[in-house]
Amino acid sequence: MSSPAQPTAATQLRQRLRPWAQFFSLSTFSLPISLSDTTYRINQNLRFFFPNYTLLVLLVLFLSLIYHPLSLIIFLVIFAGWLFLYFSRNPDDPLIILNFEISDKIVLGLLGLVTLVALIFAKVWLNVVVSVVIGVVIVCLHGALRAPEEDLESPYGSLLSDVTSPSGDYTMV
Repeated sequence: MSSPAQPTAATQLRQRLRPWAQFFSLSTFSLPISLSDTTYRINQNLRFFFPNYTLLVLLVLFLSLIYHPLSLIIFLVIFAGWLFLYFSRNPDDPLIILNFEISDKIVLGLLGLVTLVALIFAKVWLNVVVSVVIGVVIVCLHGALRAPEEDLESPYGSLLSDVTSPSGDYTMV
């Protein structure tokens, strides 16, 4: 009998990331109607596109290191760790090291910390800080402008309304 084939790293990466066509779909972009709608959109899109956003921030960081070859080599080695430990694993299977189960959040935090510390010690800390800030701004802009999926319920409930009148449904007393 043959055992089922293990999925490759590329297959796991494709399963973890949301489709880029869905990520960049222009029909889903609109201006939020309020500050609470903006925070709701960012929250929902962060949950939905988190692996895509992580890869996007890493890409901005990579592009900022093009003129620093030693730091770029360090980053590529660490990026291989990102691919192996975060992107190519099945999100349902926890990482197990020495019989300890490590959650995805801890793996993500440790990989981020190792990336920042290694690049700061490579004396490109200002470059790292600026590129991470640029990445976070891009993520927040995308999250605020992209309307989340319709099937998700808003935690704000009826506080978000599509009423165009500034007075809402109130009546004069």
